[in-house]
Amino acid sequence: MITPLDIENKKFSKQMMNGYSVEEVDDFLDDLTADYSKSYKEAAELKSKVDELTQSLEHYRAIEKTLQNTLVMAQTTAEDVKDIARQQADQIINEAKGTAQKQVNDLDNEIIIKKKELEDIKKQFDIYKAKMESLLISQLELIKDINKNDE
Repeated sequence: MITPLDIENKKFSKQMMNGYSVEEVDDFLDDLTADYSKSYKEAAELKSKVDELTQSLEHYRAIEKTLQNTLVMAQTTAEDVKDIARQQADQIINEAKGTAQKQVNDLDNEIIIKKKELEDIKKQFDIYKAKMESLLISQLELIKDINKNDE
């Protein structure tokens, strides 16, 4: 690329006839140098700005990638936590059901035992009642026999 200094230092060979006016060429080159210098500086500034923005863009892309990885990791961790919590809840429920069923079975067995004890006590009461009735009848018969003998 031609620099403004190249334009400023450019020299043309001079011809005697049919040549250009040296003064006009120099004025034109001075104007061209000024405009080209301005354009050259702007291009350099823009290139610098593009480089700076490119670096910033790469920095932000790196941050974006890190954030995406962090988000994926957070989602995975959240799913793992939910799965573990679900498993623990299922385990607690199953343990509670097992404990409740055992308690129901124990109570059913206790009810059966208590019913059997009640039946045994009723039988014993019936036997006791029959014995008492028999005893009372025999006592009544004795009293009748005594009353008959006394008469």
